[in-house]
Amino acid sequence: HQRETKKERPSERSASSSSCSPLCFCWESHPSCLSPSPDNYDLFDDGSPLYPQLGPYFSDGRRRVDYVLAYHIQKPSGIRRQSSRFGDTNFIRRLRRSLSMRSSRAPLQPKEDPEIAAQEQRTDYHEDDKRFRREEFEENLLETGLELEKDDGCKIPGIGFLKIHAPWNVLCREAEFMKLKMPTKKVYDVKQGSNVVEKIRLFIHKVTAPLHPKVDANRPDIKSGLTFYIQFKTHQIVHLSNGVYTSAYPLHDVSMTLLYEEWASYSVFYKYQPIGLIRKYFGEKVGLYFAWLGVYTQMLIPAAIVGVIVFLYGCATVDDNIPSMEICDPRNNITMCPLCDHACSYWKLVTACGTARASHLFDNPATVFFSIFMALWAVLFMEHWKRRQMRLNYIWDLTGFGEEEEDHNRAEYEFRVMQKTMKQEHSIPKVKLGLCLLLIAVTFAIVFGVILYRISIKAALHISTYPAARSNIRATVKTTAAIINLIVIIILDEIYASIARWLTTLEVPKTDKSFEERLIFKTFILKFVNAFTPIVYLAFFRGRLVGRPGNYLYVVGSYRMEECAHAGCLMELCIQLCITMLGKQLIQNNLFEIGIPKLKKLLRKRKSDLDSKQEEELNKTMQRHEKDHFLGPFVGLSPEYMEMIIQFGMVTLFVASFPLAPLFALLNNIIEIRLDAKKFVMELRRPIAAKAKDIGTFQPFSVLQAFVISFTSDFIPRLVYQYTYSPDGTMHGFINHTLSYFNVSDFQPGTDPLQPMHLGYPVDMCRYKDYREPPWSNTPYELSKEFWAILAARLAFVIVFQNVVMLMSDFVDWLIPDIPKDISLQIHKEKILMVELFMKEEQGKRLAARDKDSQDNYTSPSSANESPPQPRSRASCSDLGNKHKHNEQT
Repeated sequence: HQRETKKERPSERSASSSSCSPLCFCWESHPSCLSPSPDNYDLFDDGSPLYPQLGPYFSDGRRRVDYVLAYHIQKPSGIRRQSSRFGDTNFIRRLRRSLSMRSSRAPLQPKEDPEIAAQEQRTDYHEDDKRFRREEFEENLLETGLELEKDDGCKIPGIGFLKIHAPWNVLCREAEFMKLKMPTKKVYDVKQGSNVVEKIRLFIHKVTAPLHPKVDANRPDIKSGLTFYIQFKTHQIVHLSNGVYTSAYPLHDVSMTLLYEEWASYSVFYKYQPIGLIRKYFGEKVGLYFAWLGVYTQMLIPAAIVGVIVFLYGCATVDDNIPSMEICDPRNNITMCPLCDHACSYWKLVTACGTARASHLFDNPATVFFSIFMALWAVLFMEHWKRRQMRLNYIWDLTGFGEEEEDHNRAEYEFRVMQKTMKQEHSIPKVKLGLCLLLIAVTFAIVFGVILYRISIKAALHISTYPAARSNIRATVKTTAAIINLIVIIILDEIYASIARWLTTLEVPKTDKSFEERLIFKTFILKFVNAFTPIVYLAFFRGRLVGRPGNYLYVVGSYRMEECAHAGCLMELCIQLCITMLGKQLIQNNLFEIGIPKLKKLLRKRKSDLDSKQEEELNKTMQRHEKDHFLGPFVGLSPEYMEMIIQFGMVTLFVASFPLAPLFALLNNIIEIRLDAKKFVMELRRPIAAKAKDIGTFQPFSVLQAFVISFTSDFIPRLVYQYTYSPDGTMHGFINHTLSYFNVSDFQPGTDPLQPMHLGYPVDMCRYKDYREPPWSNTPYELSKEFWAILAARLAFVIVFQNVVMLMSDFVDWLIPDIPKDISLQIHKEKILMVELFMKEEQGKRLAARDKDSQDNYTSPSSANESPPQPRSRASCSDLGNKHKHNEQT
């Protein structure tokens, strides 16, 4: 508003002007620049500069640089030709000269090679064409009213800069074109609601008041979104130049120091984010992302606490767990069937004691409660974010966004239209679909390869003569396979992201919104399949397509499908989730984001001929637009969202097998917020401020949690045994109930163990985990009635679990309104105010029409050809003044 009060209309500016540097362009048609007068600059009311002199300005030190375009500077032809003598073509030129001198008696004068001369001529033509197109583009910018200044003598060799300043009258004109709404002068003081939710919110706000950053989002050195609209418009046009400019970006300013101190520094990790300041500096789209990330991290705190309690409950009750006690009891003397053909031998169930005790830490009765809690947590998180998003939309004036604003066409689409190359290429959708299916098939093939690795390495370790390798085969196979899956996931993530962007660019979407939606859809499908395929296999398929002793299922010849451990596949699923979450968060999300920028800086220093002191001095003398040129380009928020979406899926979908997942996600997000903040402030160019009303919704798939509990854990079999088959209503005898008998004489030829006396005694009957009839029954090795009873119970549990969660979710959705009460009241009052203003305007029009009719009645016919009377002119000016005041109010 201070900037508004000091700016005047172009007609009110001083007509006097002075000559200036030819590098300076003015938005007026006058051939010279405006004279340095206080009316042209951003000033406070006391006449002092609005922005500190350390910021980015034109050479006059007054007009602020709103946008910068970078381009290559052509070397003089003499320098280029001189450098070509030392190039790769020098040998060919000398060879041709020597041959011509030998074929002639008299020495010839050295001539230019025709091929090289033609090549240099083509280069000159190409550079001249770029220069002419730049000049034409800059003339178009001048016609729009923007002010330009070139900087060809910068400290970066071969790079020139075009600095752009948007005067206040241009911003006002664009505001009229945009129909930008300004706040009304009348303000309603709406009291906070008296319901329980609002009281809890106010209480939490008072308690957490010391954690809020002490910053003012309305600082005068933070530019408004209107200036960034000019930048966005220029950013779209500049890409039409097709390589004429190398980069285009707005500049960082002194506010980045405040953002670093109050947001990007790790010392303030415990504080809330300055969302208002982020929105003012980066725009609404970036502000909404960090607001969502903050809400998500805040909601992870209760989930992490409950998850730790569930884990501690498992630790406290592990010694009282009857099934694990039966497995660890050596008096049971249960002999198990071999885990692989020929190489493996019989083994004792007591050797799986450690795995059984560890499985109880994650597979206990509290896991079911935690699964229901996490399903409700996902609903509460979405409801909380809806309210937070609605509040931000109102504060940031986004409640009507998307209704009147039109989505602008992408520059690439406009360029293709201009070149008349937009053809109906029917092969592109087929290529896109085929390539996506091929990539998904590659993911499945890699997962299948890891399965073969586990089968083969298990057999190799069993026949190994190294005692340490034979002592802990299961843990070695599980851990190494999980690490291999992690490495493959990280590599394929980077490949899939590039392919998804390439496919989306190939489609040439019409609008930026369409481009972003298509990119997110492709990236999500590929990355989701890549990250969750190994987990889904362990949760739902491993151990179910095995067969039985004497009739196993084989793949790729003699590879026997792998079985789960006796305590189930939940422990292996937990290991896979743990390694995947920690690995992706530590390596891909954090280490890459920290290490890659530092590696680039190190490589740039090694290529530079300057030492550290000279480089430090050069960095001090460089201007802001030169420093920002070395920063990385902003590629959008899709990678950031994708990281959190994958993490959100791991936290909500498979939390039944890993209760510590919310804790790991919380610790990662605390670091991720500050890491992303530092990246936005220090390592990336300032992005174009873009408006956005929401970020989309995340629907919780609670049905997958029900399937994990039913088919991966032993919760349902334990429940069925205790209330149906147990003689005393306890869990005693559960292990024996889950094991079936197999006669070793029924082994297929070539599959019996090489060392049948490995345990020191002959084995006639071994046990395996399944619900099948014994060999002495009328239907040996057929599925027993217990199997079908447990399957029915599992399916019933899925249905009951899903319906209970849906009912509770709907109740929570009904209980908590999407729009806070104070915001809804404020919107209602503003609508009433707008109606009152329109009614007053209509009344004014009626009064003006009535006065006009009365004046026409008092005017004589003889004076009809005379000039209008003076009072009528004053009335018209008054009406215009009232209309101008009304426009200012609205």
